[in-house]
Amino acid sequence: MREPSSPAFRRLRVYAFDPSASTDLRTATMNAAVIKVPWEQLEAGPTGEYLEVIDVDPASGAFYEPVDLNSPQLLAQDGHAPSEGNPQFHQQMVYAIGMTTIRNFESALGRRVLWAWRWARRDDLTAYKRRTYIGKLRIHPHALREANAYYSPQKRALLFGYFRASGEDVGNNLPGGMIFSCLSHDIIAHEMSHAILDGMHRMYLEPSNPDSLAFHEAFADIVALLQHFTMPEAVKNQIGRLRGDLSQRSLLSNLALQFGQAIGNYGALRDGIDKIDPVTGLPDARAIAHVTEPHERGAILVAAVFDAFVTIYRTRVADLIRMVTGEGERFPDRDLHPDLLNRLTAEANKTAGHVLRMCIRALDYLPPVDITFGDFLRAVVTADSDLVADDDRGYRIAFVESFRRRGIYPRDCRSLAVDSLLWGEPDEDVALGWLDGIDTSHKESREDLWKQAVDNAGVFYGRLKDRNRLPAETLRKMGLALDDDAPKTIRRSIRDGGAPAFDVQSVRTTRRIGPDGEELPQLVVEIVQERRGFSDAKDQTNADASGHRSRGADFTFRGGCTLIIDLHSGKVRYIVSKDILSASRLEAQRRFLFERETESLGATYFGLDSREEPFAFLHRNG
Repeated sequence: MREPSSPAFRRLRVYAFDPSASTDLRTATMNAAVIKVPWEQLEAGPTGEYLEVIDVDPASGAFYEPVDLNSPQLLAQDGHAPSEGNPQFHQQMVYAIGMTTIRNFESALGRRVLWAWRWARRDDLTAYKRRTYIGKLRIHPHALREANAYYSPQKRALLFGYFRASGEDVGNNLPGGMIFSCLSHDIIAHEMSHAILDGMHRMYLEPSNPDSLAFHEAFADIVALLQHFTMPEAVKNQIGRLRGDLSQRSLLSNLALQFGQAIGNYGALRDGIDKIDPVTGLPDARAIAHVTEPHERGAILVAAVFDAFVTIYRTRVADLIRMVTGEGERFPDRDLHPDLLNRLTAEANKTAGHVLRMCIRALDYLPPVDITFGDFLRAVVTADSDLVADDDRGYRIAFVESFRRRGIYPRDCRSLAVDSLLWGEPDEDVALGWLDGIDTSHKESREDLWKQAVDNAGVFYGRLKDRNRLPAETLRKMGLALDDDAPKTIRRSIRDGGAPAFDVQSVRTTRRIGPDGEELPQLVVEIVQERRGFSDAKDQTNADASGHRSRGADFTFRGGCTLIIDLHSGKVRYIVSKDILSASRLEAQRRFLFERETESLGATYFGLDSREEPFAFLHRNG
């Protein structure tokens, strides 16, 4: 925590995009940006409360001296100047962008970020006490000599690679020159988002449907894209070049331009703007039905969110544009007046911040397993409706329309009307003492907050273990099967006489603040069950009935729910569930993993290396 006499912020210099923008005369002056990160007591590294930068290069055996950002010389000049050749600037860059990403998540979520705990698989109350607190995420700026960077769930660390530019067209890069992924704002923000998301939803690393890993990739890209707009000078430069029209491709819509050019992509690694049919003027709504590679499929979701952002931005600036062109839909065909440019920059920054917070808040309104893009749309709409009752600018409608244009539809909805997309509230009074014994008091330190969450998870575990306290109908709405006649394939607890086992994955206290200053205090609880799954439906039926089979399960099938409980009333607002007994979901996961056309995909995902380090596998060369 910051001491009362300490400054509020620490100013640090970074690349607004990546080093390639500094070699282009049109963007060089704005690429050296200064950002403000929350002040904290730092040790050399830098090492603070959340992050620990360790700069060892295993490939060369080098250890780079850690930067001391408390040095008077560095404090006086906002840290080291941007430099590709200075390892201490590399350390400064990953810390600054990492802390900016953490601050954006915390501002939206209404609580502090916690990293994923170490797993402790036991079916009793002591299991929660055995979970291990991870205080600091480690960052290794020069961990790999390859075109890769990834979040390691095993190491609880971000590993960044470096490599030589290759290919026929390496853009602004020197052919054969060294490319450092730790100098890309987009790559740092992307990997940090993976780590934060894993700390919130432990089961999203499992490939249970085509959207699951694609969502992890897409969400990390969404954060990186929208964080571009936190750099005012960079935004002003690009808006000026675009004459206000953000629907055009630019550095603001690009992701990891230098990295993409250096590996021969002839452009950015990815782009937030998708292809538009010149005849219809619409994106391909059929792509979602056949694109399965996680990055390519995730790009559809990224484009949907970026499209919603651009639509909202256009509605916010329509009056300004109308005063110049006479039409609110047509941007000027000449250079912008400086006053107009400043106003457009401010509106773009405000809109991006709002859309980013909408997306991050939605993470608390998602099911704990088997996520789909349609689930995310419903979560965005519900979370925003909870905090902002009056959608007078049509933000939620913009999201619905952009998802519809790309063929992304939620399941089990009557229509695409906003009120139909809201998660359903329980129709009976379920104020069953959910908050009895739950500690929701404010904690200063993150470790105390984590211990509080673990203790609360243990309380919930004990309550659910006493099955008589909850009506059978409520348990079914939670997607759980806890009675004795549940399928034999559901994992059993040896310590509980063979009763169906379950896990309270997390209990999070949030206190979000709405635009009018009202507080929304909630408790977010995730509960998960697992069930043995088999590639042959007949084997599944037999094992469900008897529990026996000649060999082990072919995959793990999960169900459960997210409970969102109002801290004022003690009532459950929403039960967002995935039914452990759902035959349709089980069959869909079986088809995804084992049908002929996807058999190699399933085998790859469930290989040992990719299961333990999925992002090392996914991020290699992209």
